[in-house]
Amino acid sequence: MNLFIEYSMVGIASGGMYALMALGFVLVFKGTGVFNFAQGELMMLGAYIFLSVNQLAGLHWSIALLATVLFALLTGVLIERTVLRALAGQPLLSIVMATVGLGLVLKGAAGLIWGQEQRTLPELVPRKPIFIGDILIPGAVFWSFVISMAVIAACLLYFRFTRGGVTMRAAASSQVNAYAVGINVPVISALTWGLAAAAGGFAGVLLAAINNLTPHLGDLALSVLAVLIVGGLDSLAGVIVGGLIIGWLQSMTGAYLGGQYREIMPFIVVLAVLLVRPHGLFGRKEIERI
Repeated sequence: MNLFIEYSMVGIASGGMYALMALGFVLVFKGTGVFNFAQGELMMLGAYIFLSVNQLAGLHWSIALLATVLFALLTGVLIERTVLRALAGQPLLSIVMATVGLGLVLKGAAGLIWGQEQRTLPELVPRKPIFIGDILIPGAVFWSFVISMAVIAACLLYFRFTRGGVTMRAAASSQVNAYAVGINVPVISALTWGLAAAAGGFAGVLLAAINNLTPHLGDLALSVLAVLIVGGLDSLAGVIVGGLIIGWLQSMTGAYLGGQYREIMPFIVVLAVLLVRPHGLFGRKEIERI
C-alpha cells in the first residue's frame, strides 16, 4: 500500500508539470481558436534565453527568469503581429501549418546559435527528497508541482477577477460581441499569444532545470496532447485535471506494467474519452443552430 501511495503521489506531482506545459496551448486555443504547434519550441527558446542571461551574462537566476518571461511575452506578441495577423481570413489549416513551420524555424535557429550539445541549468528547485511518513517524493518533482499549481492558479485568478482577464474571456467567447461592446480584439489576441508564450517560457525553464537542455526540448510538449484532449482544449481547469490524470496513469503503468507501457496507456484513455466526450471532460461543447 505504501508503494501504491508513493507511486500515486509521484504521478500526481508529475502531472502538475504536464498541466503547466499545457497551459500555453489552452490560452492560444481558447483565445484565438488556433492550436499552436510551436508552443514547445517557445518553451525551448525560453530555456535558452534563461541560460544566456544567467550563465553567459552572469546575472542572478531571478533576474534571468524575469528577463525570460518578458522576452517570451514580447516574442508571442511579435508572432501574433507578424505571422498570425498576415494570415487573418485564411483557412485554419494554413494558420496551423504556419505554426508548424515556425516551430521548425525556432528549433533550427536554436541549434545554430547554441549548438546541439546538452546544457545544464542551475538547480532552481531543491532536489532533496520529501518524506511524508514512509512515503518518498523526489524533491524536484514535488517543488515543480507546487510551482506549476501556483502559476496556473495565478492565471485562473487573473482571468476571473481582473479587468484584463474578463476582457480576454469576453473576446474568446465571441469576437463579434466583443467588437460590439468596444473591446479591441486585435490587441487582446496579441496579448493572449504573449501570455501563452510567457507561460511556455517559464515552463521551459522549469523543465530544463529538471532535465537537460537541447534544441529538442520542445518535442516533450507533444506529450501533453493527451492532457489537452482529456481535460479539454479550451478549459484552464481541465488542464489541471487532465495533467493529474495523465501523470498518475503514467506512474502507475510504469510501476506495475513496465516502462514500455508508460507512454501507451494515456492514449488508450484518450481514445476512450474521445468516444464518450469528444470535447474533453471540461471542454465546451459547440452547438450550431441552423
